[in-house]
Parts: sequence; C-alpha cells; structure tokens
Amino acid sequence: MTKPWAIVEHVSFEGPALVGTLLAERGIRYTEYPTYRASELPAVHDIGGLVVMGGPMGALDDVTHPQLPRERNFIKKIVDAGLPMLGICLGAQLLAASFGSPIRRGPSPENGAGTVTVSDDGTRDPVFGAVGAEVPVVHWHGDTFDLPDGAVRLASSRLYENQAFAIGRRAYGLQFHVELTREQLPVMQAHMPPGTTPSGEHMDAVEAAGRIMIGSFLDLAES
Repeated sequence: MTKPWAIVEHVSFEGPALVGTLLAERGIRYTEYPTYRASELPAVHDIGGLVVMGGPMGALDDVTHPQLPRERNFIKKIVDAGLPMLGICLGAQLLAASFGSPIRRGPSPENGAGTVTVSDDGTRDPVFGAVGAEVPVVHWHGDTFDLPDGAVRLASSRLYENQAFAIGRRAYGLQFHVELTREQLPVMQAHMPPGTTPSGEHMDAVEAAGRIMIGSFLDLAES
C-alpha cells in the first residue's frame, strides 16, 4: 500500500484545498499536521510525500513560532531522502531556508489576483512545462528569499524574481498560490488585505492552472 502523504499546516484557514482534492482523486491518503495546535511530525520513512502550506508568520520567526527549526530540519531530511516535496507560500520560504537561503522582506507586499511568468528553465520542467508562459495565480505574501545553491528558478513576477524553484528532481517551492479555488473565496475575503480578494472568474482560471501544475507534480512524484 502506498504510504500516506503529510500536509503541514500553520493556520487553520490555510488547508490543502486543491492539493487534497487531487490527492484524493488519485486514491493517495494524506494526514494533516496542524503545527498551530501540536508540534508532532511524522517519521520520514513513514510518509510518501510532503506538502507544506502557507501562513502569516515568517520562515525564520523561531522565537514566536518555536516549531519552525524542527520543521525546516524535517523538510531538509525529506528532500535529502528523495521524497516528493511541495512548499506553498510560507512552505516555499521554509524550503529555501532549510537549504540555507536568507529570508527577507520583499520590495512591497504582493496580494491578490496576478500572474507569474515561467522562465526558460520552467518551460522545460516537468511540472511547469505544460501550464503556459503566463500563469494565473493568487499572490499573498510580503517576504522573499534567495535561491538555494543548485536550485533552478522556474517563475517570476514583476516584483518578485523568485516565485518558483526546484531543488533536485522532486522538490518544488511556489511563492504563489494555485491550490486555492473559488471555494476558498470566503477565507480570502476574511483574511486578505481589504480590496485584494480575487474575483470568482480569476479563481476559476487559477484552479485550471493548479490542476495542471499540481497534477504534473503528482505525476512526477509517482514516477
């Protein structure tokens, strides 16, 4: 039997969304690990893959969120073991930080409906190659990071050069959100800065892109 995946969550309102849907559609079991309630994480050898969700804290806010060092160490072990790993927003920053990259404030917050431009390397990537040159996304962040040594930049936006990257063959960091769907609009309306919530039409486009991108990541994970 395929080992279950682990989904690490940092706040109650940022759950797996489309990632959970696509895992379930493939018959892949997963367990959610809400680090805002408990610090428990699984053993590396007990899981088939890892998804790390977003959150409002910084990837190096260890004083106020003392579970983060353990989480970064766990991510590093997962990637070093060759298991598939997907980091979304804060999860991407934690992936970068786990490989020694500094985390810092970006030029200005980037929130709401937007796009990212796929790099030349991205067009040849098994996850990004089929999604198109301009990808509709939801931006919801204010921090940025340098690429870890050996990482490949896959997408950028006007304000943030490092919007997506890969480390090795099966570890991906997405600074943006493509796991959100129209179903999550109430959550975005409640928690995003006023006036930045995307339209339902934009969310439909994001979901279409997310199904391609996340689906391609799961194809890679299963190969």
